[in-house]
Amino acid sequence: MAQNELIDGPSMVRAVTRIAHEIIERNKGIDECILVGIKTRGAFLAKRLAERIEKIEGKPIRTGELDITLYRDDLSTKHANEQAHVEQVDIDYLVVNQKIILVDDVLYTGRTVRAALDAIMDLGRPAQIQLAVLVDRGHRELPIRADYVGKNVPTSGSERIIVNLQEVDGEDCVILYKED
Repeated sequence: MAQNELIDGPSMVRAVTRIAHEIIERNKGIDECILVGIKTRGAFLAKRLAERIEKIEGKPIRTGELDITLYRDDLSTKHANEQAHVEQVDIDYLVVNQKIILVDDVLYTGRTVRAALDAIMDLGRPAQIQLAVLVDRGHRELPIRADYVGKNVPTSGSERIIVNLQEVDGEDCVILYKED
């Protein structure tokens, strides 16, 4: 497989900083906002965004993490009553009437985001849900779009995008893999 580095470490820092500024600007501050990272890499990106936002605003933004595994529509096994539940939620705040900003690494078909939307709605009714992604690669199967994008990368169905983060993989980069 041929590979091409799309985003290196410094470019990732710039993308996260830009997204942080866009979140602050669009929401006129951060008072009613909660950053919620979709595990695994989205959670680490949400923490990075929170650090940037705190440096810019001079105060912390509320954060949380969400594991949407059992909300996936492609999951073959659910509970006996056929209802999914959130496998792991680390959101210590009421989401009712708050602006939730979901954070993920790659937006592809939209199915992960759909699952996250269901999980958030089970916690309460937020005022608004926004989506921030590091990479949008297209090929949506659902009518979902990101509000904040680090980089748009048109891809073919045979290509793969891998996001490496220092916290998980020991380096920061985004790589596009193409079949030869």
